[in-house]
This record gives sequence, C-alpha cells and structure tokens, in this order.
Amino acid sequence: MNIASHPVVASLTPVFLLIGAGYLAGRRHWIGQDAVKDLSNLVFLLLIPALLFRTMSAVRFETLDLRPILAYFVAALGLLAVAIVWRGFSCRSVVMALAGVFSNMVMIGITLVELAYGKAGLVTLLTLVSVHALILLTVASVILELAQARESRQAGDEAPHLLATAGSAIRGALIHPIPLPIICGLLFAQTGWALPAVVDRPLQLLGSAFGPMALVLVGVSLARTPLQGHWREALWLCLSKNLVLPVLVGLSAWAFGVSGLPLTVMVVAAALPIGANVYLFAQRYQVVQSLTTASMGLSTVLALFSLSLVMMVMSLF
Repeated sequence: MNIASHPVVASLTPVFLLIGAGYLAGRRHWIGQDAVKDLSNLVFLLLIPALLFRTMSAVRFETLDLRPILAYFVAALGLLAVAIVWRGFSCRSVVMALAGVFSNMVMIGITLVELAYGKAGLVTLLTLVSVHALILLTVASVILELAQARESRQAGDEAPHLLATAGSAIRGALIHPIPLPIICGLLFAQTGWALPAVVDRPLQLLGSAFGPMALVLVGVSLARTPLQGHWREALWLCLSKNLVLPVLVGLSAWAFGVSGLPLTVMVVAAALPIGANVYLFAQRYQVVQSLTTASMGLSTVLALFSLSLVMMVMSLF
C-alpha cells in the first residue's frame, strides 16, 4: 500500500497541514490578536454548536454504548489521582496532573476522528465530549479548592467555600457551547423527527466550516506559544498526556469488554494533545502558567508523532 494512501496518514496529514498553515499565519502576523479572539468566539459560539447539534440530532439513546465512556474516565481519573499523590497535594500539582489527562478533543479531536473514522466514530467521540469537561474540570475544581483551602489555612488566610465553587464549576460546564448543543441534539433525536432541509442545510454548512477554522486557530495559537524553558517538566506532562493516558485507556476499555471502533476512538481521544482549559486553571490559581503554556505547545507538536504511532497501533486491532 502506498504510504500516502494509508488511512492514518490520509487523516492526520490534512489536520497537521491546516495547523501548519495557521502557524505560518501566526508567525507572519497575518491574523491580529483581536482577530484571533473574534474568530475563536465564532468557532465556539456558532460553528461548534451547529456541528454538534446536527450530528447528535439523529442519534437515539438506545444506540449509545456508555461502557467506553466509563472505561475512559476510570483511566483518566486514576491517572489524575496518581499524578497528584506523586507530586504532593498542592494547587501546582493538581494543575500539572490535569495537564497530563485533559485532551484537546474539540479543536483537534472532532475533525481528526471524523476524517479517520467517519460519522460513527464522531458520535462515539461526541458522547465522550459531552461529559469530558463536566467530569474532569469539576473534579479538578473541587480538588483545587481543597488544595487552596489547605494552603490558605497554612498561611492563616480565610478559605473559600467549597460547595459554592463546586456548584459554579458544574453550572459552567453544563451551560456551555460544547455539552449544551449535544444534549439538545440528543433530546431532539428522541422525538423521532427529522430536521427540515431548510434548517439542516445551514447547520451542515456551518458545521463544515468548523474543522478548517478550528485547526488554523490551533496553529495561530501555537505560533504565539513560548516553548523555551521548563523543557524537562513539559516533556513529562507530554509523556503522560500523549502516551501514558492512551495506554491506560486502552487497558481499561479492554477490561470493560470494549472493542472495535469504540475502543479505537477512546484510545485516540486519550492520545490527543493537552487541551486549552488547563491554562485557565493555571491562570486562575496563579500556578505553573509558563509551564502549562509550554506543555500545551510541545504536546501539540509531539502529537504529530505520538498520534501517528497510536493510530497505527490501533489500526491493527
């Protein structure tokens, strides 16, 4: 088989070419900082919801298999806990542990999985995406508040209220342009109705614009990400995120009896580079911000090789 026509190469190449195009645009300053913010809002508030709602609007509850999702979070939460214990219980260690398990499933994962595995693979991924941020970010928020409360008590300061913070995290994760259209699309599908063509066609056009726009924006962001410094710790985080997590997810899925396409999608999702939400936590708690930024950039660059390896291995199953 011609290497260029191999399914893994054929699906990864356009993804990283678009990221490379965005990187070039960022380095040449063809897109200003204000424009990046506006384009990001366009992607998250219009293009992503259109794609997610349309994809899930034809999916019936009875066709969903939740075992892959359970297997994924058993592995991810287990690795999160081990990483926190290994580094010690502090805000710094929690943010670093989150970086080792939180995947960029939206900006990179959606387009990659659709190219590689089609609509069936995309439905499996979106089922995971619908709860990915809710579970990981809520757990991380609670643990971070506990760590901050502990540090505040040690410093003699007043600790923030844990329940209020947890409630805010859950509310923010649910009322969000990612899970909300997925949930609405699933609820619509249960009615048995079909989207009218006059509605479906615009949603299809908006959704088709998401992939290229999102990947170009990833490249633009990468061009403005300082990678110097923190190399040693950044490499450890990338190793955890890009290689250790997919191995653990694969073993967990095997233990739950998951096989075929769902197994492949879960492992590939786990192998995606570090997601941007991790930096928001680093910024909020004023810890490891430079390390987090460097790790996100390095993880994305290394994903060209690690994702190729993971997808090649999974193509054998």
